[in-house]
Amino acid sequence: MLSDPLLTTRREDGWDIPLLVWRARRPLRAVSSAPLGGGIGVRRWVLNATVPMSYDREDPAAHLGEMARRLGLDGPGVGLLTGVDVGEVLTRTDTGVRVWATVGLGTPIPAAAPATPAVGQRVGTVNIVAWVPARLGDAALVNAVATATEAKAQAIAGLGLPGTGTPTDAVTVLCPPTGPVSAYGGPRSEWGAPLARAVHAAVLAVGTGTVVPWSDRLRV
Repeated sequence: MLSDPLLTTRREDGWDIPLLVWRARRPLRAVSSAPLGGGIGVRRWVLNATVPMSYDREDPAAHLGEMARRLGLDGPGVGLLTGVDVGEVLTRTDTGVRVWATVGLGTPIPAAAPATPAVGQRVGTVNIVAWVPARLGDAALVNAVATATEAKAQAIAGLGLPGTGTPTDAVTVLCPPTGPVSAYGGPRSEWGAPLARAVHAAVLAVGTGTVVPWSDRLRV
């Protein structure tokens, strides 16, 4: 099982910046759209790291790798970035599926919105990390990402916001590497259904209030 994350900090640019660390007791199967450790494979840990809203590094995977090394994390893992204070992680459980979400919805956009210049945009991020207690096949893992994304979009609609997500959202789904293989991860499948409900509940829990980015609070 994937245990609850540890909230810690890293020293960077003169600030103690928060990050969440999940350490798996054994290697797990994973699918992810994260900048570090994306794709399908075996992963041993997950990082979700707060960064300032001015973040402009062009090597986010290398940056996350540096954080992992400082924490003594070995082997392959997943690394995510967000402007949200990751200490405000939202957790929901449904039928053995556990979801952790850091939710920043400062700039929700429709997925098929017309292209616009990125200069000056305020970027929000919804990062979702999910544990499913059954081994999912490759297709089921991919389907689980789609299911989590659909549930996130449903929650955003439920909050009355004009979008389906933000430009930088990421999803990571982890499961055991052994056991009978579940072939499906859609929203009406055995494990996709509780995944969808847990993601929906976690994102909806952020409410309609403004989430102030971590770096903006430093100026208050």
